[in-house]
Amino acid sequence: MKKVLVVVDMQNDFVDGSLGSTYAKAIVDNVVNKIENFDGDIIATYDTHYENYMQTSEGKQLPVPHCIKGTEGWELNEKVKNALERKGYTPIEKITFGSIDLPDTVKSLVGDEDFSIELIGLCTDICVVSNALLLKASFPEVDILVDSSCCAGVSQVTHYAAIDTMRCCQIKVK
Repeated sequence: MKKVLVVVDMQNDFVDGSLGSTYAKAIVDNVVNKIENFDGDIIATYDTHYENYMQTSEGKQLPVPHCIKGTEGWELNEKVKNALERKGYTPIEKITFGSIDLPDTVKSLVGDEDFSIELIGLCTDICVVSNALLLKASFPEVDILVDSSCCAGVSQVTHYAAIDTMRCCQIKVK
């Protein structure tokens, strides 16, 4: 069985930049360890915005410029980037919380083989849950797992709320 690891938005702005948090910083080593010990295909998503971010729907509701393509904040956390480069990965840029390209990318990596998907990254309560639900809707018979020790939310309360939501939607959480 093929395994796919989806590393969600482990970018500087979410770790220690404009939207960073102590929760996000605390999971970096766990994420690196997961990547280094993962046996399978790895995908990394990049939250990607542009100079017009403040004029977008998201920018009007979250008026904090972040992950502007070409900036240091858009780049992956250095430790995570190094681990991904050592293992090899497929990057996906996404302009919103969930990546509509993610299911097709997974399918292209696994072909006709049976597979499972594991998600880790930031933020549990926004992009991780969005991508987990997209994948569950796209692959309802596939085991989808989220490693909560490698995820952080905007707050602990919303992190756990997202974990509960994913469990309710038959996504396995460890």
